[in-house]
Amino acid sequence: MDDLHDLPRAPGLHAMDRRIVSAFRACGADPRVAVAARVLSRAGEHGAVWLVTGLAGAAVDRARRGAWLRGTALTAGAHVAGSVVKRVVRRPRPAHVEPLVGTVGRHSFPSSHATSSAAAAVAFGALGLRAVPPLAAAVCVSRLVAGVHYPSDVAAGAVLGALAARLGARWMTGGPA
Repeated sequence: MDDLHDLPRAPGLHAMDRRIVSAFRACGADPRVAVAARVLSRAGEHGAVWLVTGLAGAAVDRARRGAWLRGTALTAGAHVAGSVVKRVVRRPRPAHVEPLVGTVGRHSFPSSHATSSAAAAVAFGALGLRAVPPLAAAVCVSRLVAGVHYPSDVAAGAVLGALAARLGARWMTGGPA
């Protein structure tokens, strides 16, 4: 382990994580890709794009306002859960690449952007908002292009977010929890 608080992992997985983030970060050398990664990273900060999406859905779709608000709460809750796990694990961010964006904290596992994005994809996708899953995937990839997460951080965040939203799906749609 590189750090007392770093994740225990197989040396091969760590090397692969480093190679993949390096390859994605190299894509950020294209100024158009760098701008897109920065915009998506900023939009996903603290799940902001998803909170705005859920609140807008609640305002526009009055018939399902409760479902939109519960989906927004699930997305926010997933984000909080990811942040808690991050504080426990304390895995350092990739240090071998120059990041394209600043970060709120110095720990990377799991990616909170991926956690809230996957939760939103499941929750709002269930409400028929088909644009959310591809946008959520783009936010996740932006964290790799920005060089601030390893692929395993993003994958773990996505699994955590999707699981949290899936577990709350019945509650979100008004069924029994």
